[in-house]
Parts: sequence; C-alpha cells; structure tokens
Amino acid sequence: MEFTHFDENKNAVMVDVSEKDITNRIATATGRITLCNEAMEAVKGRKIKKGDVLTVAQVAGIMGQKRTSELIPMCHNINLTSSKITFEIKGNDIIVFSKAKTSGQTGVEMEALMGVNIALLTIYDMCKAIDKRMLISDVHLVEKTGGKSGDFFF
Repeated sequence: MEFTHFDENKNAVMVDVSEKDITNRIATATGRITLCNEAMEAVKGRKIKKGDVLTVAQVAGIMGQKRTSELIPMCHNINLTSSKITFEIKGNDIIVFSKAKTSGQTGVEMEALMGVNIALLTIYDMCKAIDKRMLISDVHLVEKTGGKSGDFFF
C-alpha cells in the first residue's frame, strides 16, 4: 500500500493546494440529537440552567468551524467567508445544519462537519443533567460545491 500524503522521508504532510484554482466553495453538513421528553421541553421552554441551549450551541458550532484546523492535524487553516448553524426540531430530535463558505484553494467540508459536531456536543453538555441517554446520530456531509472534484450531493 502506498500512502500519498507522505514526503520522501515518510513524514506526514498536508496536501499541497498551491496549484489549485481559487474558487467559491460551500459545504453543508447535518446531524441529530435525540432527547427525552423532559429535556426537550426544558430546551423549548428555555429552562436549562446553563442557558439558552440553541443559542449557545449555535455560537459553539460557529466557533468549531473557525477552529477546525487546530483540532484536525492535516486540515488547512482557511478563511471562512460565511458560517451558519441552524436547527430544526422534529419530535424529540434536534437536527443541526452547518453551512460553511470560503473562496480559496481547498474545501470546507471539514469545517461544516466540525460545526455540526460541536453544536451537537454542546447540546449534550447543556442537557446532560436531565438526560444522559441522549443519542447523537446521522452526522454526515449533505452537499459541497466548488473545487476540482466538483459538486457532491448526499
């Protein structure tokens, strides 16, 4: 097996994107967390002691997008031109959507995925006093546009 992201001395390296064209790149990811009835009612009624769960999770998700390269070793540090975290409540599920945009030489899939995960973990953290059985699931890339590899839709 040949590893493509190693240099001649077998050291791990970031992919060289210097020859890639600068294009507008957008990625959207999603995930869900399932809460018990009591926890969901507390979220909806803004009765969680740590604060307004969705507002805090929204800010945390945006912060997660912005700091992706600090946590994923081979991920490029990119300048986001837009970062958006939104929620949809369906029954006892909170569905998180994370959208990241940039104009650059590498994509924003990892930033979108990081935003979803951090928002979900923030919801878990804020609600765990009521419900330790929350289930985080279905985290995945929904779509990405721009770049050499073209568009992707789940």
